[in-house]
Amino acid sequence: LIRAASSSVGLAAIQIANMVGAVPVALTRTSDKREALLQAGAAAVIATQEQDMVAEVMTVTHGKGARMAFDPVGGPEVALVLKALANHGIFFQYGALDTRDIPVSVMDLLGKHLTLRGYQLFEITQNREKLERAKHFINEGLASGQLRPVIDRTFSFDEMAEAHRYMESNAQVGKIVVTL
Repeated sequence: LIRAASSSVGLAAIQIANMVGAVPVALTRTSDKREALLQAGAAAVIATQEQDMVAEVMTVTHGKGARMAFDPVGGPEVALVLKALANHGIFFQYGALDTRDIPVSVMDLLGKHLTLRGYQLFEITQNREKLERAKHFINEGLASGQLRPVIDRTFSFDEMAEAHRYMESNAQVGKIVVTL
């Protein structure tokens, strides 16, 4: 499961999942970005404000639940993400767009043998061996075309206000670029 799947990191997670043979399931708030996420490589897209996320995950995974969740958001919605995980599932928190505490059901944690994992970039950048492996993986992905930056729109510097309005609209899928 990939929360905030239309963000640049979410799109990279979709690409990485495909690169390693996983099945990326994109989570997004509304169905507006469904087609773009499918075109980006998501195997399935769940609109969390329009669909029962847990039920949809169970349908997509044939009742097993997701093996892993990759989450840049955090906050109260994590409770539903944890319910959508399989037994021995892994919840991977890599950001905090919502800094409120994440609710963790002790019974889900124990009953499903879940692993909750926090991550910061420094974990890799401050470890030479991990950094070299990461650089090799990324370079391999870029060279093969399996990893590629996704640019939604490009604005000139003179269009900065329009670029900012576009960003605030949350309509983008990928990065917004402002050229000088």
